[in-house]
Amino acid sequence: MASGNEGPSSTAHSYTNRLSKEKSPYLLQHAHNPVDWYPWGQDAFDKAKNEDKPIFLSVGYSTCHWCHVMERESFEDEEIGSILSKNFVCIKVDREERPDVDKVYMTFVQATSGGGGWPMSVWLTPDLRPFIGGTYFPPRDHGGRLGLKTVLTRIMDQWQNNRPALESSGERMLETLKKGITVTADTGESPPLATDVANRCFQQLAHSYVEEYGGFRHAPKFPTPVNLLFLMSYWSVNRSTSEGVKALQMALHTLRMMALGGIRDHVAQGFHRYSTDSSWHVPHFEKMLYDQAQLAVAYITASQVSGEKHFAEVAEDILRYVSRDLSDKSGGFFSAEDADSLPALGGREKREGAFYVWTAGDVRELLPDVVEGTTGTSTLADIFSHYYGVKEQGNVAPEQDPHGELHGQNVLIVRYSVALTAARFGISVDKVNELLVFARAKAAEVRKSRPRPHLDTKMLASWNGLMLSAYARVGAVLRDKALLERAVQAGNFLKEHLWDVEQQTLFRSSYCGEQMEVQQRAPPISGFLDDYAFIICGLLDLYEATFQTEWLQWAEELQLRQDMLFWDDDGGGYFCSDPDQDGAEPSANSVSASNLIRLSHYTGREEWRQRSQQLLTAFSDRLTKIPIALPEMVRALMAHHYALQQIVICGQQDAPDTTSLLAAVNSIFLPHKVLMLVDRNESYLCQRLPVLSSMSQEDGVATAYVCRDFACSLPVTDPQELRQLLLDGVAEMQRN
Repeated sequence: MASGNEGPSSTAHSYTNRLSKEKSPYLLQHAHNPVDWYPWGQDAFDKAKNEDKPIFLSVGYSTCHWCHVMERESFEDEEIGSILSKNFVCIKVDREERPDVDKVYMTFVQATSGGGGWPMSVWLTPDLRPFIGGTYFPPRDHGGRLGLKTVLTRIMDQWQNNRPALESSGERMLETLKKGITVTADTGESPPLATDVANRCFQQLAHSYVEEYGGFRHAPKFPTPVNLLFLMSYWSVNRSTSEGVKALQMALHTLRMMALGGIRDHVAQGFHRYSTDSSWHVPHFEKMLYDQAQLAVAYITASQVSGEKHFAEVAEDILRYVSRDLSDKSGGFFSAEDADSLPALGGREKREGAFYVWTAGDVRELLPDVVEGTTGTSTLADIFSHYYGVKEQGNVAPEQDPHGELHGQNVLIVRYSVALTAARFGISVDKVNELLVFARAKAAEVRKSRPRPHLDTKMLASWNGLMLSAYARVGAVLRDKALLERAVQAGNFLKEHLWDVEQQTLFRSSYCGEQMEVQQRAPPISGFLDDYAFIICGLLDLYEATFQTEWLQWAEELQLRQDMLFWDDDGGGYFCSDPDQDGAEPSANSVSASNLIRLSHYTGREEWRQRSQQLLTAFSDRLTKIPIALPEMVRALMAHHYALQQIVICGQQDAPDTTSLLAAVNSIFLPHKVLMLVDRNESYLCQRLPVLSSMSQEDGVATAYVCRDFACSLPVTDPQELRQLLLDGVAEMQRN
């Protein structure tokens, strides 16, 4: 496989198992283990039943650091491999391919062990019921921790001599879990009051907020864009209150500190997965597509609410990274880059962060030139090291580097502002900015010669949907045609490669072949709820950025299919693998609640507005008690309460007067709005919303109508008047 995928090659291997025939980069990484691995499927289930053996289920993903460790220590160990193969049916699952399998068994592991994570190790009966679970195991007993060999031996003994007790304990836990994850809405009930829920969500976030560096816990610290977007939405309807001001301060400060921190790749853009410390300094270095997508939206939103250009530049930087390093020529987006890579100076063992870190000597060698006009004879290396906190002995504390992989290394983090750096070296702010741009470009060139981390070239429907939203929304705000063209390319990829027109079904994933051609596994994995929900959201954002109604039509088509496949007539929400919280990705039910109300305004389908309300009602208990677990769903609840504004622009799409009105709309953060363009050729929207036919240009000039429930303001043709009208509408919402 190309691009870092560790799949079949001409290299001779001592072992080859049936995972060698899979498409998933994670499964291919295990294709030459001395373990008789099966992919998740009927062949494995039949073998377990026919031989009456327990199943060992191992779940991970290709850029997971501890998955690599457990493979190296245990799954490449011939003794352990023999024990596994002879006594268990061994199944390997890529959690990103099969989030349904991952969620079911992770829920069990979390409930029985008090923790979770990857790699996940679970033992199942032949009928797939779990009875023991955990995460990473060392190969042999070490430091008071049971090794995998010991665990396997004990399970074999219990399976032979105490099987009924094993099975009954797992059964009892499953029954308890089923009761805990059920959501239902009684007929006639309504969702909880949005203002109360939003206030509680804000208070819960404020309670966990870390004042100095932002974020919502001390360490490890995750970006949590869903929290930041909620806080900015909360501010938008509470601007005049102390709580609203505090919410905005929390969001913007967190985004500023992340942009300064080592969690951001200052050399080649993009954000790492999370910070191992409270100051956003030393990250876990993997880069995930879903983080880039959501953070780009958070930063462009921050630019709208604050007017600060810096936030928009960070959003652009993220998309520059994705376009360069996570993009396929087909238009799809790859899943992730690994944290681990081989050291630049050689070595056979990968190290976390090796691709990204620098010694002080590296910097001096890279940037030796004396900078004219500085105090003394300062070099560019001196300025760069001062600004980014580079130290001779390295800037990573030992407690942040338990395995000694970062000893003597520096993770770049902005330690001084450009102004303070300019004052320190006696040069202008403009000169410092110019020097830093040059230095970063040189560092990026040097980095190209280093061994790259593994690239997971799997293309997931849901994550591509998130990234589609990012390109559409950033492109619309910045009026950047290149970004919008890339968004359209992504939409075309989804329709061409992940949508089966005949079966009216989304596929979960596609893959890159030997020549980087797009491939599909046989049989394909059907799409899950998050695939439908995230793509629909992306298509709505793409329509509002390009006004090409084909995307709106496909969104409507996908929503009808989602309803047919996943709607729970009894419970009132959508069946999915992760119904209960917004995490690294927003909950598919949360996104669906927003999609439904947006689509109801585009299509005139009142049943979708009602369905959104039913969904929110089904989650009333969680929204009332722990809204911090569902901030994205709280935003949907707020959209119902405040009612969406319909902003209708009548004009020719690319005409300057139309463009000026659209720029006025996109300059403001309006979380509760739908945006439509009606020109002479428009038929799709007018057929569904006949009232649009009565709206037209005034005196041949592009004209805007701002409506709520299609009770509209007087037509407006001046961009500044439109902007003020929209701001007045925001002020009116605050009074409601």
